[in-house]
Amino acid sequence: MIAPIDTLTHVELIWLEKQIEHWIRFGHDVAEHILDRRQRVLSFAPGSTFAFVRWAANDYGTIVSRIDILRAVASGEAFSTVGSVRPGGDILLRISGWPNVERVFQAIDAVEQLGIDPADACPDHWRHIHNRLAAGDAPRPYTREQHRAWLLRRRIDA
Repeated sequence: MIAPIDTLTHVELIWLEKQIEHWIRFGHDVAEHILDRRQRVLSFAPGSTFAFVRWAANDYGTIVSRIDILRAVASGEAFSTVGSVRPGGDILLRISGWPNVERVFQAIDAVEQLGIDPADACPDHWRHIHNRLAAGDAPRPYTREQHRAWLLRRRIDA
């Protein structure tokens, strides 16, 4: 018997209070596998978008502060590797350093304040935020008009 091809993207989460904290800021998982009280694996369907946050500290303070917004890829599609994400994903945004991570959180909050699920926002918006923050510029806010255009474009492509 041949095993079915796993088409999901798996994200390993861990929570060791004030030491290592990996969590999902937004996204819709389709499966969850609990390994123990501190570790679990969430799985995402191809095409879904999610935000993966990683934070770690030692006795002297924060040593890692990162957020990745990824699109789960379909089988055979090109992807980039990301720690704790199997097989990897299409990186829409990759930011490290607490001040920039905080700015991404603010951008996510702004999308939510529009009544839009950040997982449904146009992937180009997350790329835009990545590029603007990397250049030291302020990103433009997401608008309902942009979202409406994205939904129409997505409907045409389907």
